[in-house]
Amino acid sequence: MSATSSGDVSRRAFLKASSGLVIGFALAPRLAIGQDRPAPLPGSLNANRMLDAWLRIDPNGTVTIFTGKIELGQGIGTALSQIAADELDVDLKRVEVVSGDTARTPNEGQTAGSLSVEHSGTALRFACAEARDILVSAAAVKLGAPAAELKVSDGAVSAPSGTGVTYWDLARDTDFKREATAKVKPKQPAEHRWVGKSIARRDIPKKFTGGAAYVQDVRLPNMVFGRVVRPPSPGAQLLSVDEAAIRRLPGVVAVVRDGSFLAVAAEREEQAIRAREALARSARWGETESLPPTGDALYRHMMSSTVPGETVVEKTSPVVAAPVKTLEALYTRPYQCHGSLGPSCAVAQWQDGKLAVWTHSQGVFPLRAELGKAFGIPPRDIRCIHAEGAGCYGHNGADDVALDAALLARATSGRPVKLQWMRDDEFMWEPYGSAMVMKLSGGIDAQGNIVTWSHELWSHPHSTRPGASAGVNLLAARHLAPALAPGLPADVPQPAGGAARNAIPLYDFPNVKVVKHYITDAPLRTSALRTLGGYANVFALESFVDELAAAAGADPVDFRLRHVKDPRARGVIEAAAQRAGWRPSARGDGTRGRGFAFARYKNLACYCAMAADVEVDRKTGRLSVTRVVAAVDAGQIVNPDGVINQIEGGIIQSTSWTLMESVRFDRTRVITRSWADYPIVRFTDVPEVEVVLLNQPAERFLGVGEGSQGPTAAAIANAIANATGKRLRALPFTAERVKQAMA
Repeated sequence: MSATSSGDVSRRAFLKASSGLVIGFALAPRLAIGQDRPAPLPGSLNANRMLDAWLRIDPNGTVTIFTGKIELGQGIGTALSQIAADELDVDLKRVEVVSGDTARTPNEGQTAGSLSVEHSGTALRFACAEARDILVSAAAVKLGAPAAELKVSDGAVSAPSGTGVTYWDLARDTDFKREATAKVKPKQPAEHRWVGKSIARRDIPKKFTGGAAYVQDVRLPNMVFGRVVRPPSPGAQLLSVDEAAIRRLPGVVAVVRDGSFLAVAAEREEQAIRAREALARSARWGETESLPPTGDALYRHMMSSTVPGETVVEKTSPVVAAPVKTLEALYTRPYQCHGSLGPSCAVAQWQDGKLAVWTHSQGVFPLRAELGKAFGIPPRDIRCIHAEGAGCYGHNGADDVALDAALLARATSGRPVKLQWMRDDEFMWEPYGSAMVMKLSGGIDAQGNIVTWSHELWSHPHSTRPGASAGVNLLAARHLAPALAPGLPADVPQPAGGAARNAIPLYDFPNVKVVKHYITDAPLRTSALRTLGGYANVFALESFVDELAAAAGADPVDFRLRHVKDPRARGVIEAAAQRAGWRPSARGDGTRGRGFAFARYKNLACYCAMAADVEVDRKTGRLSVTRVVAAVDAGQIVNPDGVINQIEGGIIQSTSWTLMESVRFDRTRVITRSWADYPIVRFTDVPEVEVVLLNQPAERFLGVGEGSQGPTAAAIANAIANATGKRLRALPFTAERVKQAMA
């Protein structure tokens, strides 16, 4: 698609969004003192209780559903439309989806934690079931027939007499501006036409054909282009800059300097890039050594923190015999990037004192509130509209660049500004996944059963998203004069957990203690990277289970089954082992091996077990993951192909984290600035992946997007140990580390 046609598409979308019907969201009604709280409603319906916040029947023959969750490659727009189509009895093609717009959609907070289908899907299921009941009741009055005798097919309601009426006929006189009750029972699985089928994804065609799919593609009338100049290091302060010289460059529209925040806008994008380069050359900074030591010293530094340990869980059983053998092991994970393929981007425009932002934020409502704090204006004067970004699960620079664009747009006399980060901005300044240390110890009795288990961990924050604290959690805010402090967020509480996510074993161990050291004073900014602490904790936990199995002389799969009672957990373990052709107690041949791992994400979401095959080049240390077989129980499955996509994607991403990814820095600067500094898996490195789905139509939805990352790391680690007899406990498993272990 040409630049002109792309611009026309985006302009039409903008005008349609700006002029369309505004649908607000409703919170639970205020209560008088002494009045009972309203009954809880399912999923996100509980906090957004009005039916018209979730759907609209349009006279033109379409259904519009509204969700506060956003599409970021997980396919939820497709899955949610399947749920709505089934409950309303309409064809899937009639369903349009509006997501992540603070002027139109319900407030569902962040799209995070693999909760979109579980929370938003559940809300839409009950809202649409109730809406259908309202429409059928209205049809019964119009047709003079009992509602129980009416049938619905693709929005057409018919009576036994042959008379009929459509939803579209009833739309003008049907009022959904009422509070949901959730008393109408959704359909049984046997009645579903769409749920449970692999429906083609709605978001793929434009991405595949080069259409206007991303926020980077947005074009607005009279738009200018922006770039930002960041400090060279986290502790740097701006001393001087020649603004006048930059203003004289061709095409420059505005230069903004506020404290240590520097940005430039120009008529054309290449002019903005050249102006950024000149601005960076002109700037003089004062720098300090503010970063921690590197390598193993980093983990010793974290463990030396004075932050006291907090007991996450403790369970004791005095009747169990004392262990006859004990083990202890230390596992580590480095800082890691999101590595989004498209650098963070936003479009901002000020008009009549009000701000509009097109953003790939995963939480448009929290971002709106944070922008309100940054500019000192009420959130109602800000509209945040989601436009998909080119890559991210977690908190990358999407929210930060929204503030950058809004700060620059204040200086452009009402012209919209598209501000995109450069690659070095993204690598140096995005919030990283925190480095972590996990110290595990455990003991087995004379029968080879685990009787004691201890998991102690050290971690920086895993969520500094907007809305995570009373401060302003946006990067530029800390560079302004005066600076707006980000605030120190509390850790994500259990049962989901943040730093300690998945640190509580799902196995039936009689004596368990989990302790976390939550170090809020982070020298490098950290936040949510897919799974939060779950990736590292599952890697450590499942690696250590294998180490204890070896100490007990037991097969890893049998050993796990011996310690777990949950039938759904046992189901995925057995299914993965069977499909992979697991051979009990089989040993590797020195270069090839197979490993196994299991977890239930957050101990609340989907169950996932897998076997991974690896090959090790003992001379070079190069490690190849050749095959992964995973079994997944995600409750009722809405779109099987979508679930497989998520599990496959998680396995590939985790393989990259596990084999290659680590942020590099010295005592002053982050030195990871390009893809050359931060290798990721290439197509030639991707393993063959097979996913077995254990559908549970009678069970509730379980989040799946983050279910496979932790087991992947552990299965690879266990496969290396199986192949070579050497145990790797420090991520990532680079060729250098493997070669050292072989030596």
